[in-house]
Amino acid sequence: MASVFSSILAGELPGHFVWKDDRAFAIMTIEPIRPGHVLVIPREEVDHWDDLPEELACHLMVVAQRIARGLKVAFPSRRVGMALVGLEVPHTHIHLYPIDAMSDFSFARARAAGAEELAAAAEKIRQALVDQGCREAELSE
Repeated sequence: MASVFSSILAGELPGHFVWKDDRAFAIMTIEPIRPGHVLVIPREEVDHWDDLPEELACHLMVVAQRIARGLKVAFPSRRVGMALVGLEVPHTHIHLYPIDAMSDFSFARARAAGAEELAAAAEKIRQALVDQGCREAELSE
């Protein structure tokens, strides 16, 4: 059975994309810790991040770096936090979100976000990425 992320990628479930390439994609999480909270996900369904093929792990890190640069423009903050947790969905994913203090890094702060809020955040991030030359962000909702 496909993971929820694969179902979103296939268009079977709604998702707000900010990046797509041949090995990875990035979407807004439906329960952000802070506005701009993005998930970077490999297309390949690998449950544990430490089981990723090295080349794919490296690619995900490069994508995460590029998206972090876009996040800094779209949602100015002191840093962009990164977390690999893996308990919520059995499909590797990297959490990226703007942070200003250590207290911003708590998953206890997650809350449900509406579709309009997610769409607006995704558009801001995509535009920042496109402005930085990332063609992978040139997509429509």
